[in-house]
Amino acid sequence: MNTWRLLLHPTPARGAWNMAADEAILEACGRGESLPTLRLYAWAPSCLSLGYAQPLTDVDLPRLQSRGWDLVRRPTGGRAVLHTDELTYSVIAPLGEPRLSGTLLDSYQRLANALVAALRALGLPAEIEGESHSAAAGRTVNPVCFDVPSTYEITVRGKKLLGSAQSRRRDGILQHGSLPLTGDLTRILQALSYPDEERRARAASRLLDRAATVEALLGRPVTWEEAAQAFIGTFREVLQLDLQPGELTPRESARAAELAETKYAHPERKGISRVS
Repeated sequence: MNTWRLLLHPTPARGAWNMAADEAILEACGRGESLPTLRLYAWAPSCLSLGYAQPLTDVDLPRLQSRGWDLVRRPTGGRAVLHTDELTYSVIAPLGEPRLSGTLLDSYQRLANALVAALRALGLPAEIEGESHSAAAGRTVNPVCFDVPSTYEITVRGKKLLGSAQSRRRDGILQHGSLPLTGDLTRILQALSYPDEERRARAASRLLDRAATVEALLGRPVTWEEAAQAFIGTFREVLQLDLQPGELTPRESARAAELAETKYAHPERKGISRVS
């Protein structure tokens, strides 16, 4: 059993602060000041997040602003995600953490085993699709994360349910991902740029064919708290973790506030630097 810190943040926070908190924890883990951390959190207001290198031109800013949605750039790669009605997880640890050792795909698959177990604990027959379509994902111009195939994709009945991305740098590893609990997945398309409404409608139809929410697949609503307990239980069991409830340290909180203001409030800038 390895001891990790468990951070539960059910009170929704703005997108800039959520991304800043993850990076502040990553820095603290790299300095050896904080334990490896499993953080579970929520967002408000609804926030469109872009991947590290995704062009800002993918976003229809007037549409986004008219809906009162936030915009943030993630420190990880991938495509756009609309964070609303979901549970978000982050796993943050120094490079020496054995559960994240090896290649990016090695660590991703280990964490995917715990994530799949959490979905099964909720009653969903989740599967890891394996290393598929990564080349196609690199070629696509689709701006939507849940409509882009990815390596070790987690699906239920052939539909993508949980999207994740990982970033590595010299002081540690950050992986985070989104579990949509309820709502209309096609809402994201209202904040993205399309040349005409016909193509927006086609994108909506394709997205519903390829992805789903927990409620749509399970046939009942699942609360944030219920999903969080499933994550906690399976991370403990599958990864053999002693999860100790904790809080952000004063230094992490101060750093998160600084990063939220100076970096993540400016989505035109790229996120944290990554190393391969």
